[in-house]
Amino acid sequence: MKNKTKLFLLLLLPLFLWSCQEQEQADTILINGSFYTVAEKTPTAKAIAVKGERIIAIGDITSIEKFKGKNTKTIDLKNQFAMPGFIEGHGHFSGLGKSMINLNFLASENWQEIVDMVAEKAKTLKPGEWIEGRGWHQEKWNTVLERQVHGYPYHDDLSAVSPDNPVILYHASGHGLFANQKAMELAGVNSETPDPSGGSVVRSNQGEAIGVFEERAMTIIRSAYQEYLNTISDEHKYDLWLEGVELAQKECLENGITSFQDAGSSYLEVDRYTKLAEDGKMDVRLWAMLRHSYTDMKGNLDGLPVINAGDHYFTCKAIKSEVDGALGAFGAWLLRAYDDKPHFVGQNTTTIEEVKNIATLAFENDLQLCVHAIGDRANREVLNIYENLLTSSENKDLRWRIEHAQHLDPADIPRFKELAVIASMQGIHCTSDAPFVVKRLGEERSRLGAYPWRSLLDNGVIIANGTDAPVEDISAIECFYASVTRKRSDSGLEFFPEQRMTRAEAIYSYTLGNAFAAFEEKDKGSLEVGKLADIVVLSKDLTTCSDGEILDTEVLYTIVGGKIKYQKK
Repeated sequence: MKNKTKLFLLLLLPLFLWSCQEQEQADTILINGSFYTVAEKTPTAKAIAVKGERIIAIGDITSIEKFKGKNTKTIDLKNQFAMPGFIEGHGHFSGLGKSMINLNFLASENWQEIVDMVAEKAKTLKPGEWIEGRGWHQEKWNTVLERQVHGYPYHDDLSAVSPDNPVILYHASGHGLFANQKAMELAGVNSETPDPSGGSVVRSNQGEAIGVFEERAMTIIRSAYQEYLNTISDEHKYDLWLEGVELAQKECLENGITSFQDAGSSYLEVDRYTKLAEDGKMDVRLWAMLRHSYTDMKGNLDGLPVINAGDHYFTCKAIKSEVDGALGAFGAWLLRAYDDKPHFVGQNTTTIEEVKNIATLAFENDLQLCVHAIGDRANREVLNIYENLLTSSENKDLRWRIEHAQHLDPADIPRFKELAVIASMQGIHCTSDAPFVVKRLGEERSRLGAYPWRSLLDNGVIIANGTDAPVEDISAIECFYASVTRKRSDSGLEFFPEQRMTRAEAIYSYTLGNAFAAFEEKDKGSLEVGKLADIVVLSKDLTTCSDGEILDTEVLYTIVGGKIKYQKK
């Protein structure tokens, strides 16, 4: 009997010692929140405890206050709506920063506004200094130009206000640019300048370049601009790049974005981002796709992947390529000709052979492949490339992506699920492009295959959401609104609403869907014990507020790793 009693006491001892230990103390607790967790087991909660950068408990206020110690910081959310931080699923991080330094035309309503902005900039510069800008879109102007080619203006007015300063103004899509006379002179452009493969120099009926260069033809002007940049010191170029990165981080945090997936970084930028992360200078978590030619990458991938540098602040484990351009610049590669440009099917901007080689490189080096494809022909070609490699792989979880996947032939929609391909789409592109899509594609193609979110989701396809910033504004709220309504916020124009997402689907696409699309779902995308405490607090409940109230939603807090990185004043 004594032996049994002794054994019983020994068994009780660990429990006794455990009960005597102090409750683990949190660094931060968030209480009185209306948490939408995007987690199946605990879909809602009132409070969260954080230690280090990770969530250690989630539940009701009473259970979480047990983690409060004398040094614990308490944040009272006052019953506001909170959810996982937005993850930008496809954007251009340094490009976003650059757009905030240079001229930005996203809000410009007509060509004259752009000319006036260039004129003012020219007054501040010395002769020979270049003027750079981005964001114009001829299909979105409120006035129709008398002299135009496919809606594009002639360069005359722009050249008149900047005779001594070369000008390079990128189309909002990034798939075309406008140059003034000075820039074209420096680039050697004349009536004999040929169209490069995969690009067009837009010309008048007399064969003269009007100033617009589409797709691969942009290289003609960009090469001249690069010669100018080569005269600037590396130190100054780095300072400008860093200024842009800091501005991009600030812009993301103000919009509730805690992670950003960069769609195309160079080797140089990968090195720079890694260093910034390791030095603790990143406030937004960055995931990047390497963007170079096959020749540049072959035999030069030894440093990849970079995973979770600086404690989960920078990762590069994907490669980016592309096969076509953008619909607005007539660059989307189509199965049938454009309705408003007969006998023209768009541009195959990178040869299929090149993309196949890059795909093989990604496959052999266990890297994700992310290929830009907008037109239905482009998407089919990419799916064919993927099918040839993915069906032979023993690893069925490669999570290769098609970036944009905007215009699909309905026959290709089931193939995304069959091949486990992620559709990395941008909700805001749908409503932004809505005024001209039917003009480009016609009613039937637009209705059945333009931004077909519902069709993809009903087929079990993972959709990753985002804005493609700086192509569009970085606002996750505006993109969410577009995703669930398919309405323009200005005119109310509704674009085939039968293809819209539900509220839950749209939130998933901006959180856990994006995390899954980057192999980061174990760390991000939902509020669960063990995951990073990346949280956004909003003034409206995105799950219950009216459609009209969505656009009134304000970001109150952006919390990264349990620390407040932005608070509305």
